[in-house]
Amino acid sequence: MMFVMSKDEATGENQTVLNEFILLGFSELAELQILLFLVFLATYLLTLVGNMIIILLIKLNPSLHTPMYFFLVNLSFLEICYTTSVVPQTLIHLLVQHKSISKAGCAAQMYVFAILGLTECCLLAAMAYDRYVAICHPLYYTVIMNSRMCTCLAAVLWTIGISVEVAQITWIFSLPFCGSNLIQHFFCDIPPLVKMACMDTFKNEIVVLTVSVIFIMSPFLLIIVSYIRIISTILKLPSAESRRKAFSTCSSHLTVVTLFFGTALFTYLRPKSTHTPRTDKMISLMYTVVTPVLNPIIYTLRNQEALRKLLKTIGNVC
Repeated sequence: MMFVMSKDEATGENQTVLNEFILLGFSELAELQILLFLVFLATYLLTLVGNMIIILLIKLNPSLHTPMYFFLVNLSFLEICYTTSVVPQTLIHLLVQHKSISKAGCAAQMYVFAILGLTECCLLAAMAYDRYVAICHPLYYTVIMNSRMCTCLAAVLWTIGISVEVAQITWIFSLPFCGSNLIQHFFCDIPPLVKMACMDTFKNEIVVLTVSVIFIMSPFLLIIVSYIRIISTILKLPSAESRRKAFSTCSSHLTVVTLFFGTALFTYLRPKSTHTPRTDKMISLMYTVVTPVLNPIIYTLRNQEALRKLLKTIGNVC
């Protein structure tokens, strides 16, 4: 275990500054470690395979080279990277006694996880905008959502995710961490790490809350506004069949949005007093393990066009 001695300016006393953390993870479930390992491994492999199938399916079918599926490829790539930033290390820690991670390793994990998480928030908003244009302005859809527009949107949302989270995480890791090096979590997440700082973190917590409000709530509100307009337009369609088809193009995205933003909003915007290690871990499992494995299933089973193409592709291969 690595420690560095520093002096507290307020008291003049030496403090032990931490350069290594222990991720307690699911240590309290010692008798279930192997079972958890198998469940997490199976889920992780399904996530990789499912999202890779989505990417290959879209790449191999020219008829799916549309804005909606362009963003879906981005989402599948994001989910692969997102879950890979957390699950492999969790699997290792389920098999070993010493569940340590260096400060640099913790920072690297948090950079990747936070960047991808924020980028996904923005990506889901871009996908909602795509559905809004397709349903509310169908005659102008190909003009507005051209390839250049899609590429620019993707570049902007990736730039936002990287720039905002690099600034925030760099600031967090400029804090001195001292005292206990035990993290009551299975990966390096922002809230439990900020609690370990040996100085007043009020400003940091305000920054975290501000970033959460702006970059989680803003995309979420944009999605809500888009779907209000979408639903209003769909309800005005003359036939039940046209309304059903219109709703079917949005149902997959709406399901994913509910899963992702439901857990994200509950994690980062709920009162500090309601945070408990067990609750935090259970909620984190939803958006790091459960949601990434469900997204490919949702987008294939609830999207008839994608399902038909998948079955056709499988038939051609076989």
